[in-house]
Amino acid sequence: MTPATALIPGLDGIVRQGNAERGLEATRRIADLFFEDATKLRPEHINLFDGLLIDLVPFADLPTRIDLAERLSRLRRAPRAVVSRLARDDEVAVAGPLLRRSLVLDDPVLIAIARDKSQGHLLAMAERTRLSAHMTDVLVRRGDRDVVRRTAANDGAAFSPRGYAALIHRASSDGVLTLTVGRRDDVSDDHLRQLLAGALDVVRRRLFDVVPPDKQARIKQALAELADAAQATGSTRNFVPAQRTILSLYEAGALDQSALFGFASEHKYEEVIAALAAMTGLKIATLDRLMSGDRHDPLLILGRMIGLDWRTVHALILLRLGLKRVPAQRDIDAIRVNYARLLPSTAERVVAFWKTRH
Repeated sequence: MTPATALIPGLDGIVRQGNAERGLEATRRIADLFFEDATKLRPEHINLFDGLLIDLVPFADLPTRIDLAERLSRLRRAPRAVVSRLARDDEVAVAGPLLRRSLVLDDPVLIAIARDKSQGHLLAMAERTRLSAHMTDVLVRRGDRDVVRRTAANDGAAFSPRGYAALIHRASSDGVLTLTVGRRDDVSDDHLRQLLAGALDVVRRRLFDVVPPDKQARIKQALAELADAAQATGSTRNFVPAQRTILSLYEAGALDQSALFGFASEHKYEEVIAALAAMTGLKIATLDRLMSGDRHDPLLILGRMIGLDWRTVHALILLRLGLKRVPAQRDIDAIRVNYARLLPSTAERVVAFWKTRH
């Protein structure tokens, strides 16, 4: 330890004077000295190096910070303050290795970083061997599509009831996420039912194909329950008056997007379903089932197939949710992006499948 302690007087001067060149050299020398015997150092020695390096990290250039973070991330015992400092680095190349695997970082530190840093930081965090429910709450809430998918695919991730609900909500507009969540060992029967509700048949079939036999049985049961619920719901609605209204509009040449938007804005559910049936060629029972699901995908597909603008699709989404459920603006923005990306040819193929299926 003599070489390290001998550097302390010189370090004070470097830090006070802000000499970048000397600071960089001192950082490299002390880091090399630490890693020579890192696995053998006692806690007090690790604390000493922590105190030496913490003031020098600001002098380190990017390659030095990357190298230091990579080497520290693989140690079970590492200088805590330095690790925390590097894990907060704006450069994901620096913070990433520590966020992925450092055992020195505890939940409070990780959660604080997850609340403030970039999606790249969150993506690295989602790869940790273990993720607590407190961590996944933040990752699912703040993360983009890639972050949420990777978090859901992490077998070591735990989810709170609120986190799982948010995860399933995110899956409502992401077929890949639906498959990922559906394969998780901890998905309950209730969550599985929510996940499958309103899902495209192609996604349901794909999920059924990739899960083991015991979960296939659970999927069959969930789908049977959903079918029973949809049938019970459908039997309470009377679409006959709405069909008469839509027929009159059709004969008058007034059944268009403007009429559909008006029905949706006024929350006239039966008229909307009857209008969509006339405009798409789908059966009312099929549209009623799709509209009653937990996903927005069918509305996006129908809208793109018949060429609806976003304002009308948005009105249909609000109708489906009901007056008491106001979606977050972030969710609406994400749905709008998905709608813009949806190809008419894809929508037409899906609707054609629905017609042959039902």
